[in-house]
Amino acid sequence: MKRFNAKIIFYFMGLLLLCNGGFMMLSALFSWIYEDGVTKDLSFTGILVLLVGFLLMMITKAHQKEIKKRDGYLIVTLGWFVMVVSGMLPYLFTGAIPGITNAFFESMSGYTTTGATILTDIESLPEGVLFWRSITNWIGGMGFIVLAVAILPLLGIGGMQLFAAEAPGPNADKLHPRITDTAKRLWYIYFGYTVACTVFLNLAGMSFFDAVNHGLTSVSTGGFSTKNLSMAYWNNNPLIQYISMLFMFLGGTNFVLSYYAFKGKLLNVIRDHEFRFYFFLVCGVSLVAGLIILFRADVAMSAYHPMVFGETESAFRHALFQVISVITTTGYVSADFSNWTPFLTIVFFGLMFLGGSAGSTSGGVKVVRHLLMIKNGILEFKRALHPNAIIPVRYNGRTIQEPIIYNILGFFIIYMLMFIIGSLVLGLLGLDFESAVSGAASSLGNVGPGLGVLNPLATFDVLPALGKWWCAFLMLLGRLELFTVLILFTPYFWKRA
Repeated sequence: MKRFNAKIIFYFMGLLLLCNGGFMMLSALFSWIYEDGVTKDLSFTGILVLLVGFLLMMITKAHQKEIKKRDGYLIVTLGWFVMVVSGMLPYLFTGAIPGITNAFFESMSGYTTTGATILTDIESLPEGVLFWRSITNWIGGMGFIVLAVAILPLLGIGGMQLFAAEAPGPNADKLHPRITDTAKRLWYIYFGYTVACTVFLNLAGMSFFDAVNHGLTSVSTGGFSTKNLSMAYWNNNPLIQYISMLFMFLGGTNFVLSYYAFKGKLLNVIRDHEFRFYFFLVCGVSLVAGLIILFRADVAMSAYHPMVFGETESAFRHALFQVISVITTTGYVSADFSNWTPFLTIVFFGLMFLGGSAGSTSGGVKVVRHLLMIKNGILEFKRALHPNAIIPVRYNGRTIQEPIIYNILGFFIIYMLMFIIGSLVLGLLGLDFESAVSGAASSLGNVGPGLGVLNPLATFDVLPALGKWWCAFLMLLGRLELFTVLILFTPYFWKRA
């Protein structure tokens, strides 16, 4: 019995390359419109990727139209890798980012929606390249695998195994019995949010080009910006930052809840335990941070620009903006939160391990996992007093089966183990303690900015070459939720079934 359906795997790689090439041609169009001088380079790159993708599909078109679970894991991980490798070509061919190491890092950061960058002068890049950076965030936000699943029925292929491997969070709620219809509905919502964010940002005062780019990277919780100062560039325009906050928050919310809200089922949203925990946590931490900023003048002036529009409003705006940005793992920066007292530095470091909601575009551990671990931990006290009683964990009125709890606990243990290993490796490469632990947490959680030499004012260009490759690997691990990637390193995955 064959271990893998190799033809369908390569066929799918070709399909993904076609998608990537199409977006590269769209970037070339922006380059042509803005006459930035790299239209030919982007067009050549797009055509090359389209050609390779087309040839792969033609060579493997006589495939068995069945995806097994092992095939699904390989397609997701290899597909992500193929997209990242092909996605770095526009940087190399245009000369925007010389060197494979830096180009690969930027591409991985884009597709995993981490938002970390090695660029020190973003505004000097051609418009076509800037748009391509933002597109990589947007593609990775919802997961290009889900997009491909939506069109698999046209090829006569079932995609349930792919969605199981790609869907963020411990479980994937279904909007419709057919998984392809689920993927389509998620993408409709995602696209709608992106258009709305772009329009609102443009009306609030952003240029059309900046609005398009930040629309792509806000909803995707990716964090790439067209400005060196990130969102601090618009500190004199609070409305722009409030709009960005709204769509970062929506991007970090379970998209299933957005679907329910559009269907008028608001009670489903209000009663959702994860959403309530997520909402009140954002509000609570922002309130504490805002009060500290407000009553500490030296902290207030640590922003990129002096406070405007009133100290009270500005203090709470910066606090709310940075809390949402870190919790949703977007990585936008309006101020240097690493200077907001040691207490707040520790708070923001802790937020790097939180992540947004399951079923969102955010990275990290996810709120629902933390919530279920807390619920299970509290119930352990009752179980200690009543050892013979059956006391299940309940979530949204439903009993959570023990295998799911075990899966979450196992995930968290492995996540923390990878964080420790990641920190040790960065420490071995010469980073100080604060930079090493924050760099590992930020990369694994797809957050973006860190602390120390990787603070919000800095870039990851300070890392040695090996450090950039290691952080890129951690980004992939975090984005694909550990198991999807790590299972490929187990011997029993490769054994003949």
